[in-house]
Order: sequence, then C-alpha cells, then structure tokens
Amino acid sequence: MTRKFLFVLGSGRPGGNTELLARKAAEQLPSDVEQRWLNLSELPLPDFEDRRHDDSVPRARTRPTEGNEALLLDATLEATDIVIASPLYWYSVSATVKRYLDYWDGWLETPEIDFKETLKGRTLWGVTALAHREEEVAEPLIGTLRNSAAYFPMRFGGVLLGNGTRPGHVLEDADALARAKTFFAKEPELARYPYDR
Repeated sequence: MTRKFLFVLGSGRPGGNTELLARKAAEQLPSDVEQRWLNLSELPLPDFEDRRHDDSVPRARTRPTEGNEALLLDATLEATDIVIASPLYWYSVSATVKRYLDYWDGWLETPEIDFKETLKGRTLWGVTALAHREEEVAEPLIGTLRNSAAYFPMRFGGVLLGNGTRPGHVLEDADALARAKTFFAKEPELARYPYDR
C-alpha cells in the first residue's frame, strides 16, 4: 500500500511552531509519499455527544456524508499514517485535537466503516512544540497519543518534540530540527499500553 500521510493541525495559531516543526519533518518524506494537511481550526466540529447509553436514539451511528466530520473521517480512513500536530496546551493536546479524537469514539460506533479494523496496524505520530525545556511535561500528551494507538492497535511512531514560545522560535531549536530529519524514517512497532507486560 502506498503511504499516505495525514497531518492534522491542532494549533490555535496559523503557521505556529508545531506546524513549522511538522513541515520540517515532512520535508524528509520521499516524493512518492502523499501528504494531506488539514487544519482543525478551519474545519470546526461541534462538541461530541456520546449517545451510547441513550435509549431515545439508535445505538449505531450512521456514516456522515457531508460537512467537516465527513471530510475528517474520509481523510482519516484513507491515511496510512496520521500525524497529530498539536502544541502542548495545559500539558496535553489542544481542544480541537481532543474533539477530533472524541469523534473517533463515535466512528467506532458506526458499523459500516469498521473504524477499528481499518486503523489497525496503521501508524500514529505526534509533533508538538512546548514552552518548557523539561520535555517530561509533555508526558500527558504523549500518553494520550500512545494509548489511543494502543487501543486499535496502531503502530506508534512517538512524538517529535521542539521548544518554542514566540512565533518561529522552534526554528532555533537545533536538536529538534536534527530529530525532524529522521523522525519519519523509523519503523514503529505496534503500540502497547504502559501497563501491558
């Protein structure tokens, strides 16, 4: 299968440090690898409603056919590699990324798309810029993505971390730029929950 990378941008700032770092890493992908970039701030989703235990509506959802949800679903299903590019906001993913991941729950309840089986074995990556020098503060974000990948299970390529506060600042992080050059060259293994033995 030809690799297709979906870059899901979850920043509240266009062209922010996280996007810049993701684009630096993407520059290293072979030319035959398809790239699709979607900015969640341009594709707003309403708050996700979990209706699994609401007896007044049918349990199974139907596949969305129009609007931002349908676009994001189709792009997610088509991708071999999904890159969540989210700045570190309050030690985790941004609100728009969290909402996008919440919709994964609804897609799991949509039998006709077989979301879990479709994503099984594909690869989830993360890119984030943070304002701290101590990278340990990003552990909640990394855990969110790793555990999301482990559920399917998907392969987990890890999270490319960079330091940046003001616009463009991440381009001064030489270590992050060096890691970006080889970030997507890894062969990730299937994700496991940290408590699995």
